[in-house]
Amino acid sequence: MTDDRWDIRVAIVDDQALVRTGFRMVLDAEPDLVVVGEAGDGAAAIELARSTPIDVMLMDVRMPGVDGIAATAEVTAGPASPRVIVLTTFDLDEYAFAAIRAGASGFLLKDARPQELTTAIRTVHAGEAALAPRVTRRMIELFAADLPASGAADARAELFDRLSPREREILVAIAEGLNNSELASRFFLSESTVKTHVGRILQKLDARDRVHLVILAYEHGLLSGPGTSPERR
Repeated sequence: MTDDRWDIRVAIVDDQALVRTGFRMVLDAEPDLVVVGEAGDGAAAIELARSTPIDVMLMDVRMPGVDGIAATAEVTAGPASPRVIVLTTFDLDEYAFAAIRAGASGFLLKDARPQELTTAIRTVHAGEAALAPRVTRRMIELFAADLPASGAADARAELFDRLSPREREILVAIAEGLNNSELASRFFLSESTVKTHVGRILQKLDARDRVHLVILAYEHGLLSGPGTSPERR
């Protein structure tokens, strides 16, 4: 039995009871993960987040009534809100990407392996983003038509001037989908130094996580759209 103070409290939101049961079985087998609640739609998820301390919420996006996009925006709006991992059946899902823009910190396919699920939960709980490079590319492809042109006026634009040249390089690489170990290799830095740079970038841009950094980088023209960054396989 683990000390409850160190457990990661997880909530499962999906309109299919069998899906919730499957996720619960996987999570119950982990010593540091505890399922503290379930919900079958977005409205119930919002109420659950208000009434129960939750660290990470697994959120289906396609649900009747209040969908996962609206629920994610509401759940993540508070100062001590849970982190949300979006659940979807398809990796090319505009609804899931919209939920990420609404505040989710990760994206996971429902057929993910148990280890992928538990790793994503721990990653998001630690303040990182659970978003694969291929998903980053697809997200940008879907959003590219709606992104403002480079140099568009925006109140946040001046924040980018606070970045050092190295921090700007690292931000672009994050937008390409590189993780910390890949950043360390590209820039010949230690992973601890990379973490320091990423932390400073997050603070200077007032960004909630790496997913938010990816969106900001494209919205402000640091990368002009899909196809400008190296293809990552």
